[in-house]
Amino acid sequence: MMDIKKLNTLDATMLVMGSMIGSGIFLVSAEVGRQLTSPIAWIMTWVLTSFVTITGAYAYGKLSTIFPKTGGQYIYLKESYNPMIGFLFGWTTFLVIQTGTIAAVAVAFAKYTGILLPELINDVPLVGNYITSQQILAAILIATLTFVNLRGISFASLVQNVFTITKIGAIVILIIIGVYVGISNGWVHFDHFFKETQTYSATTNSFENISIWQFGSLFGVAMIGPLFSSSAWNNVTFASADFEDPKKTIAKGLVYGAALVCLLYILTNIAYLGILPLEGDPNGASPYLRGIMFASQDRLGSAALQAVLGTIGATVMAILIMISTFGCNNGIILAGGRLFQAMANDRLFFQKAAETNKNGVPANSLFIQGIWAIALCFSGSYGTLLDFTVFAILIFYFLTVASVFKTRIMGAQLPMSQKIIFSIYLICLLFLAGNLLWVKTISSTIGLVIVLVGIPFYYVMKKNQRI
Repeated sequence: MMDIKKLNTLDATMLVMGSMIGSGIFLVSAEVGRQLTSPIAWIMTWVLTSFVTITGAYAYGKLSTIFPKTGGQYIYLKESYNPMIGFLFGWTTFLVIQTGTIAAVAVAFAKYTGILLPELINDVPLVGNYITSQQILAAILIATLTFVNLRGISFASLVQNVFTITKIGAIVILIIIGVYVGISNGWVHFDHFFKETQTYSATTNSFENISIWQFGSLFGVAMIGPLFSSSAWNNVTFASADFEDPKKTIAKGLVYGAALVCLLYILTNIAYLGILPLEGDPNGASPYLRGIMFASQDRLGSAALQAVLGTIGATVMAILIMISTFGCNNGIILAGGRLFQAMANDRLFFQKAAETNKNGVPANSLFIQGIWAIALCFSGSYGTLLDFTVFAILIFYFLTVASVFKTRIMGAQLPMSQKIIFSIYLICLLFLAGNLLWVKTISSTIGLVIVLVGIPFYYVMKKNQRI
């Protein structure tokens, strides 16, 4: 019998939070610390990221009330501009954004499993110089979660809710520990909170002073890690048809979920600063001496707990990140299949992807997504591909939020307060995209090329529509 259960606001919120919280919050703050050595600048990257994320989620929520259809952002872009723009978003999402993220999160799961089972799960090649046990475990995880999602939306959402609640609890525990240690030490690491910002040069292995213009550029680059740790909130829109009263449920889930995750992320970074100093020595003998910016392999979450709990702390954090990445990938896999189903319904994707199984699930869409994600696990290039698409993702965010200014779409003029907020959001994205194009010209250009290569494929698909 077909699984016809519809998801509610809690499910939507859990899906948003579960898709957002992966391994990033436990890793990227170390890199941000090397780029910006002032605690106030370091934490402000997360504050501005929160503004961008919540504002974007609110704009998508407004669009979800107008287009409550499976496909979400793909539908928004198709209806706001034209079918080709929607296709280019779907093309890029399938090629690297969605599937590349699934692969990257699966490999992160495998790497942290290796901390518990180092002899069994590691990066030692098993076949030639390519296949490792980490990659095999990552592939098994993707296959397992794809199977879970074939059981139906209610079962998949149950798995999502359980793991999301578990990892939220884990983050709350980390925050409590950090705040407790911070209070016990008199918040000693906040004594130089407003110190002048420098940046660490890996070339010279030294700290360097920067000008105001360099600060602006470095701040933009430093935000990339926090932004992508806070991404994937838009995935819930892909599965709009699976929710009860999607015009309200999706909008609420987007804002509630994004706001709660952003709050947790800011508090987590405050907790880090309660336990460890921001600056440190790359050759330090302990997590405390290495500080936040030089946490071993950027595993800041593990370093923080190890500093408090000893060696057991690293093990505990490995387990928590395994839980986090498992739940994160379940949410991304669940949502991605619906996006490609929507494209297939428009005959702009493999036609078989439009079909559903007895549980009302787009099984073929999930299979295609899973196969390509597994292939990216073994390609070894998914990290590079994701880097290439940073610029492209910002373009699609910009286009989507800009569409709320269209009276043809919204049906009425936006209130002045919302115009101001969305305008600031769009200016922030223009700054980030322009800065990326300036600082990472090659990767940004390649990201743009990946999008543009989809144009001839769009016309091939359009030709097939007429056959």
